Amino acid sequence: MSTQAHHLKADLLLVLTTLIAAAGWIFSKEALGGLPPLLFVGTRFLIAGLVLAAFSVAQLRALDRRGYGSGLLVGALFAAAMTLWILGLQHTRHIGESSFIASLGIVLVPVFARLFFGERPPATTWAALPLALAGFACLSLAHGFRVEPGQWFFLGAAVVFALLFNVNSHVVRNVPVLVLSTLQMLVVGLLVLPIALWFERWPDQVAGPVLGWLAASALIATTLRFLLQLHGQSLTTPSHAAIILMLEPVWTAILAAWWFAETMTALQLVGCTLIFAALLISRWSWMRGLFRAWFEARASG
Repeated sequence: MSTQAHHLKADLLLVLTTLIAAAGWIFSKEALGGLPPLLFVGTRFLIAGLVLAAFSVAQLRALDRRGYGSGLLVGALFAAAMTLWILGLQHTRHIGESSFIASLGIVLVPVFARLFFGERPPATTWAALPLALAGFACLSLAHGFRVEPGQWFFLGAAVVFALLFNVNSHVVRNVPVLVLSTLQMLVVGLLVLPIALWFERWPDQVAGPVLGWLAASALIATTLRFLLQLHGQSLTTPSHAAIILMLEPVWTAILAAWWFAETMTALQLVGCTLIFAALLISRWSWMRGLFRAWFEARASG
């Protein structure tokens, strides 16, 4: 297969990944209609982790104690992030808006790298951060000068995701990606389900459609999404993949408008636009490299 065909295949797989991720917001919101949030998210990731474990049995057996310890650490952070995310989804009145708030974690990654690991973030970080904060302020002002509970939960999830990304980059460099993801998902299930048992009232029975949304969340929006993303990333550079994956909040807003008939006020649109601009600016060095490579390819062709 030619290099150009590899790039096209990678782009299509990654775009499909973002669409599936966006659909996962819809699947999850529908499942919450019949399941308490912690029971849902714990079950979702336990199922996904068990399925992924079937693809990584040999690698799991070969992993040493240190690797398992690292997996447990990032799994605990992932559990915290997903708990905040699902509580945000339970309380939100606007999924499209919430997806942009959750994406703020991308902007915060270099800030956390500076605070906790002493790295010097690029100058674009300090340009992106005020835009992101302005965007969040616009979304808050859209509800009458107050931040709603769902927005706080999603903002908290974004903070934990930013920390998780940095820990992943520094602590688990020698753990295979598939194994790490499997451990993360299993840890979410094993940590969250006991909490759900203690704090939530579980339903005596669950309707068939709700079980269908749970299955779609676990098998399509989690397991299939990860496998497609992993394959797509293997065919291209991390910078190129990261830029395409930023499409997730855009697709989420579009799907929410179609499925739930959501609309946005002018102030909400401004807020989402500012946050998306912050995402692009925070990845400007990568985008500039892509543009340079594209122009060079055009010139040589």
